[in-house]
Amino acid sequence: MNFIFQFCRILVMCCLGEILANVLPFPIPASVYGLVLLLAALKTGLYKLEEVRAAGKFLIAIMPMLFIPAAVGVMELWDDLGTMLIPCIVATGPITILVMGLTGLITQNVQRRIGKKGVKDGVPH
Repeated sequence: MNFIFQFCRILVMCCLGEILANVLPFPIPASVYGLVLLLAALKTGLYKLEEVRAAGKFLIAIMPMLFIPAAVGVMELWDDLGTMLIPCIVATGPITILVMGLTGLITQNVQRRIGKKGVKDGVPH
């Protein structure tokens, strides 16, 4: 039963994100609003980490399976993508390398900053 309540807490933030995406005039996806709201709830103490930890770990564990429908959708459009394959590779290749490099640099910077405080289960204390 606790697991259901954890999912409900996460879903509340997702629904609030949907509302914000429809009300605010910014081109920001509702999922981003929901994540920011969940982060704010955790940082302000509205939610305790233990109130969403198990559901969050479960969602992360099944994340690869959540991408299967998108991959199937791409496969259905293969004929259209075949003509744009080279431009897509030229556009996505360097961007992917750039994102991976920046992510690595940011992660190293964050690890250096919290390295002095100590970390338990990936959460700074």
